[in-house]
Amino acid sequence: MTIVPITEANYPLVAKIYKEGINTGLATFETQVPAWEKWHTAHLNFGNIALLSEDKMLGWASLAPVSSRCVYGGVAEVSVYIAEAYRGKGIGKKLLQELIKISEEHGIWTLQAGIMTANIASIHLHTSCGFRIIGYREKIGKLHDIWLDNTLLERRSNNIGI
Repeated sequence: MTIVPITEANYPLVAKIYKEGINTGLATFETQVPAWEKWHTAHLNFGNIALLSEDKMLGWASLAPVSSRCVYGGVAEVSVYIAEAYRGKGIGKKLLQELIKISEEHGIWTLQAGIMTANIASIHLHTSCGFRIIGYREKIGKLHDIWLDNTLLERRSNNIGI
């Protein structure tokens, strides 16, 4: 298995996995996969990675800024998506651990995630990698006309920003 950057060339594979996540109704409030340019613009210029095995993309993870204000320059939001056929096989943990390493190499002191409360597997993945639950947002958004809650998690670096 190899970790590679997400690029415009491999974005169709990212988009396919993203669509699988959308289809679960547990991964995102998005209902459509964004075009490359929109996705790329919304993310940091580092920490957008995919895990490949031979010619197959098993999953991907990314970092997005939480604010354009400079005081939040060391804070990033995490996303992790795993191809349907590879869920529950440790792929998410490999990606999230690598993302943590990359984030610290780039001065990120806090990683945060907002995960649909019903997505128990993703909450467990994040807590197993040092994230802690800090609260929740009740009925933060609608998906298919149903109000859903988000569990909020964060991970503070032990090396950066202390």
